Amino acid sequence: MTTTASFHIGYTRYLGPESEPVQPLPAFAQEPEALISLYRAMVLTRAFDTKAVALQRTGKLGTFASSVGQEAIGVGVASAMQADDVLFPSYRDHAAQLLRGVTMTESLLYWGGDERGSDFSVPRLDFPNCVPIGTQVCHAAGAAYAFKLRGEPRVAVTIFGDGGTSRGDFYEAMNMAGVWQAPLVLVVNNNQWAISVPRSTQSAAQTLAQKAIAAGIDGLQVDGNDVIAVHQVMHAALAKARRGDGPTLIEALSYRLGDHTTADDATRYRDSDEIQKQWGYEPLLRLRKYLMRMNVWDKAQDEQLGRACHAQVEAAVEAYLAVPPPDTSAMFDHLYETLPRAMREQLESAQRFAPIAGNGRHSRNGGNGHG
Repeated sequence: MTTTASFHIGYTRYLGPESEPVQPLPAFAQEPEALISLYRAMVLTRAFDTKAVALQRTGKLGTFASSVGQEAIGVGVASAMQADDVLFPSYRDHAAQLLRGVTMTESLLYWGGDERGSDFSVPRLDFPNCVPIGTQVCHAAGAAYAFKLRGEPRVAVTIFGDGGTSRGDFYEAMNMAGVWQAPLVLVVNNNQWAISVPRSTQSAAQTLAQKAIAAGIDGLQVDGNDVIAVHQVMHAALAKARRGDGPTLIEALSYRLGDHTTADDATRYRDSDEIQKQWGYEPLLRLRKYLMRMNVWDKAQDEQLGRACHAQVEAAVEAYLAVPPPDTSAMFDHLYETLPRAMREQLESAQRFAPIAGNGRHSRNGGNGHG
């Protein structure tokens, strides 16, 4: 028997678990301000994340998906993208969205059940959060093909969880993107858990990155807790796509330190000792220790940054809480040019009962239905 084809999956890491460089850092990481900028973005994301969970617990926000421990993936991805690239996020990708220009107030509106939060003021062409698992991969592949047909030097980027790689949408979209050689980068946030299902029972594949092989595209792994590594592999994948050399599948290895969403209780299915161990590898700690070791960051600066991020988040929350809820008729406004009779009757009924609920306005009581 002869070998007709062989493959390998590379793994990239620059900062080890103890914040020690394990290989020479890439050129961009030689500039302290570049690393501090990435660190600031991760700290702001965590401050926002913490406040959002608190708002949900106090009835002022709907079900929320925390990104705690996974900030380096979103920040690393978005920091490498160009403004005219297009992001197709899942429901856990506010780290990338915030860096792309989505405001915290817009994100809070969305999670409060108000779709006006998806009307981004800055990244106008970025897609809204995708709650169904993996379906945004198809949207991203289609957009990438459109970019190619138009001759536009733009890239579609989609982020999804490890559970998304078990979906047919993922395989079908990746397969066609490979056939088309479309400018697409697929990023798997392998946080080891698809709700309560561990990675070990989702797939017998040694890596999720190797699923790219069947589609004829490049697949690789990266330490998802090392923001330097995520930025670097993302930068290379984007450049490759922009050259016309096709898609890349990046598996970013991380760990979901919190619950799947605020509707979940991960203590029912995860070992507390394992979670405690994983806190030692989280991305903010890893980069902060490196910056301090290089004498470009100190405790006073860190405390100042924490206060500044807290103030930013509080201002966004105040703005969110001050937005008048949409009128009752808003849910019907963009369905049809002329409402069918059945929906006219529903609208009339909704308006009739609106005064009972405060004339169509409601408190920020968190009913957005995201599960």
